[in-house]
Order: sequence, then C-alpha cells, then structure tokens
Amino acid sequence: MVSVSQQVWSNSGRVKNVNLMALDKHGKVYTDGQFGCLSWSSTEERILYVAERRRPKKHPHSPQDSFFKERKKPSEEREEQQFVYYDNWGEALGDKSVPVLCVLNIDTSEVLVLDGIPEYISPGQAFWSPDNKGIVFVGWWHEPFRLGLSACSNRRSALFLLDLSENCCEQLSSDNHSVSSPRLSPDGTRLIYLEGQVFGPHRQCLKLLMLNWKTKHTSTVVDVVRTTTDGFFGIYPGAFPLLCWAADNNRVLLSTPQKSRKELLVVDTNMGSVKSVTAGKPEGSWTLLGIQQDLLMASCSSPNCPPSLKVGVLPPTGNELGLQWMSVEEASVLPNMEWKILTVHPPVFEESRPYTVQAFEALLLSPQGSKEGEKAFPLIVSPHGGPHAVFDACWHPTMACLCQLGFAVLMVNYRGSLGFGQASIDSLISHVGVQDVEDTQLAVELALHMAPLDPNRIALLGGSHGGFICCHLIGKYPDMYRVCAVRSPVINMATLLGTSDIPDWRYAALGVPYCFERIPTEEDLATMLLSSPIIHAPKVQAPVLLCVGARDRRVSPYQAMEYYRVLQARGIPVRLLWYPEENHAISGVEAKADLFMNCAQWIMHYLSVEGDTEGHQLA
Repeated sequence: MVSVSQQVWSNSGRVKNVNLMALDKHGKVYTDGQFGCLSWSSTEERILYVAERRRPKKHPHSPQDSFFKERKKPSEEREEQQFVYYDNWGEALGDKSVPVLCVLNIDTSEVLVLDGIPEYISPGQAFWSPDNKGIVFVGWWHEPFRLGLSACSNRRSALFLLDLSENCCEQLSSDNHSVSSPRLSPDGTRLIYLEGQVFGPHRQCLKLLMLNWKTKHTSTVVDVVRTTTDGFFGIYPGAFPLLCWAADNNRVLLSTPQKSRKELLVVDTNMGSVKSVTAGKPEGSWTLLGIQQDLLMASCSSPNCPPSLKVGVLPPTGNELGLQWMSVEEASVLPNMEWKILTVHPPVFEESRPYTVQAFEALLLSPQGSKEGEKAFPLIVSPHGGPHAVFDACWHPTMACLCQLGFAVLMVNYRGSLGFGQASIDSLISHVGVQDVEDTQLAVELALHMAPLDPNRIALLGGSHGGFICCHLIGKYPDMYRVCAVRSPVINMATLLGTSDIPDWRYAALGVPYCFERIPTEEDLATMLLSSPIIHAPKVQAPVLLCVGARDRRVSPYQAMEYYRVLQARGIPVRLLWYPEENHAISGVEAKADLFMNCAQWIMHYLSVEGDTEGHQLA
C-alpha cells in the first residue's frame, strides 16, 4: 500500500497529520511484516519507520528524442531511465527494493532519511536503542542479487546498531547466519533475537540468543532442537510478538508449533528453561498477541472452533503453570464437527536412512457422527505447502466449511514439517517428491483404517508444495484418487529453476549446495525433472483443477500451464483458473472466494455419482 500520511493521535483525538507524499523524501512506506516497523522514541518526539528509497522521477523518451543527439554522460544523468530493471525482494515483496530508515519529527513535521547504513544491506525491523542515540535493526545482504524473503528465514542477515551522532554502523551479531525478531527488554539491558543457518531448508528450527546491551556479550538461551526427549520441540520463525518480555526483564513469552499444536511458551533467559503454559488445554492452538506489565493477551482456537480472545496475568517465576485465563470474547464450537490428531509411524525398513523413522502427524476433521458403523464420508486429503510449514490444530475456515459440506478432511504434516525438531526438517532434504509423497499416502491409509471413510471417494487439495505432492499422488496412485484441485503447484522443478525468486531451494531440496554463481548442470536438471510430478502425467486419470496467480514470483503460473497442456492433450478433464492480479497466495478477497467455490464445486461434482458420467461435459 502507499502511505501518503502519518497520523498522531492522543486520548482526545487526532493531534497531527503529516503528508509524507508532499514531503517527497522517500518512496512507499513499508507496512509488511518482513521489513516494516513503527517505533516511538522514548520521549515520543520522533517516529522511526522504513520506506523505499526515493528515486529520480522516470522520464519516458518521446519519439522525437534522438540517441544521436548530444547527451549527458551517465554520471551526469539525474532522471531515471524508463525501462531500467531494479532488483527486488521477490514474492509478496516485489515493490521492496532498497529500504531506508526514516525518522519523523512530530514537532517540526520534518522527515530525516538516515545515512551511514552500508550500501550492501537492506535494513528493517528497526527500533530505538535504549539511550535513543542509535537505531537497532536487522540488515539483509542483497549482493550479488536478492533472493526471495517471503517465508524464507534462511537469508544472510545480521543485527546492526546505527550511531546517529557519528552516522556509523556497528555489527552486533555474526555475519554468516540469518537473524530475525530482535526484542529489547523493558529496562533496555537485554536484547533477544532468533538465529538460523543460511541456505538449506527455507524455514528451520532456530536458536534464541541474548545480547547483553552493556557488555555486548551474546549467549545462547535456547539451542536448536534436533529431536526431543523432554517434550520441547524447538522454536520456529514468527514466534515473537512485538511485546514479549515479562516485567521482570528475565522471562520471555512466545508461541510456536509443537508438533501439530501451537503452544504458548515461557522461556527463562537466565536458566534457559522452557515451559508450556497451554499444554493439555482443550483448545487446539494458542497465539500470543502480546504482554505488557505481565498482562497477557492471546488468541486460541481449534479446527472446530473459531478464535476467541483471552487475557491472563503471568504468575511469578516458578508458578507459570498456574496461569489462569479469562475470556474476553467467546466463540462457539461447531456442534456438527469433530477433530483428532493421528500419529503416523513410517515403515521400519527405512531405518537405514537418517531421521526417517521419526513419527509425524495428521489432523483428521470429520462431520459429527462419523462413528464406527455409521455413514462413511468422502475424504479430502490436503498436504500443506512450504514444504517447511505446518498445519496446526487451529481454526481453518476453508477446511471447516468443507466439513460442513459433508467431507472429512485430512491435513497432513509429513516429515519435513515445522514443529517436530530440526531432524525432521532435514530428513526431507534429498527426498523431496518421495518421502513427502509417501508420508501423505501413509497418512491416508491410516485414516481409512481408523475412521469410517469411503475409500472410493477420495479427493486431493493442496497449494504450492502441497500441490506438488497432490500431483505426484494422482500419478503414482491413479486408482485411488478420484479428483484433484491445486493452487500454484510446482509441476516441473527443472523448468521452475530459472523463474522462481528462490532458485536456491531447488538445489537445497536435492541436497545440492547452492552458491550465487551456480549454473545448473545436466545432472542437476535431470534430478529435478525426475523428482517432479510431470513425469507421472501419463498415468493420471483424475480430473484436475489448476488455480494460479499471474503475478506469482515464487512458482511461475506457467508451471500449471505446462501441466494443463499435457493433461489436455491426453483427454484428461482439466480446467485452469487464471487470476491476473494475484500472486502466489491468491489472497485477494474476491479471488480467494472464487478459488474456494470453484475447488469445492469441482470436488463435489467429481465425487458425486453424476460426476462419473458428466465429467467431460463440465470440463
């Protein structure tokens, strides 16, 4: 969005309105979750924010212009050429190229664009230092070129301190890791942040580090969890709200996946201990919204219950498990829907492969009454995207709606999902297109054994990497799956390599080291192709609905077009929905509603009796 003004409000109403566009000091203000910030100085006289660096106005050349006329030297050019390409931060961040830190003076309405930040980094997630004499921020390296940042916590970055008096930058963390979510304690003595590896899995289990502001000494509070022995499964990206410190300046609160539930955890930064204050609660998942003066605010929900708002007061150290919650806003449980978590154990013969014997989980949502001996429900199988993401046991409106339509829904957290430790994440590397596919199949077979489901009416529904898995399954098990609907699916990793904003993932998925200079070899491309659903296309029998956003930078929409043409040529019922203004997520209100309705109708039609005889007419 374009921010044209900043408004300042007090208890009595609006007291200030500053037209940033008229000041013309910078481009668009960043409001995204990756770079964006809005931070008051302690005196409430200045506001810190991030915006796009101002560029010279574009000057289109008219037909009368002549390149043979005498022109200024490049160093003398002041107007930006019309068709010059500028690198940006990829999917969902296409308008983010060169962020700058800006300070608005409330009294004078003046904006200062800060100098002194190294040219090779992009700043974001900034806030004032304890003495208000500097700015703490995360800087991402953007040379030699930018890789996609959305949903990728593995980009080289570090913590920096900008000294406002000297206009110089000091690096506070190592320069060979990725960092995120810096949070300063209320008394300004401690700074916590998350740290992970560069490259490899695009989302990982992270370390929690703490910087002593006075000594600048950094210590590890919580290390990466590979496999768990005590019920704690690690910390994952996005765990911290902006307000996460307890009033004692020692404890930190966060919410992060713990297997298929999101738990609210308390970390003692002195002891390094971690406690869950929501373990055993009937609600499926909890999300911390913030804590101030030990007053907690959280949202909790389940697959059959929309979010409700709760508050509580954090007890003293050692008594956290006695935390009592009070409901601010209640939500009603859907009376005709139930859910449970299935634990899936891989076959024993895989023990020779590291980490692969670790169990994984799937969420089974069912219309109420799915008891033994009663009606067998049609099943929709949905592996999540990512692949390093997770379906936690929270409210998923689309899945709940499918249950209301009479379907059981199986949401699969195959090995490689977040919340199960780093070993589970690593197990998928070099086995993409095999382990994730077979895990989903194992989950389906277990669900069919444990619940009254109709084995002759099974559909597939998935997005991105979930669509990749779905398209594998309809080719590898053509007699099992009756219909498939996918969003932004990966179809051919070899042809996707040069069009995605995250080319490094194509190599990481195969266990091949990535570097910026890497050029794909014949062996690389062959391995990518053999790991892709496109090779199973000749065996596909199920009708397929493909839904893509034309502005997708993560997975080119022409991946779906490639699949569409292959299936169409073979006479398979196939339909392609093309949303011209949407990106990878297809999250616009109108487009998202249209996508859901089309997917639901497609699945309902082909799982019905008349779908067997009229499918070709609909397609």
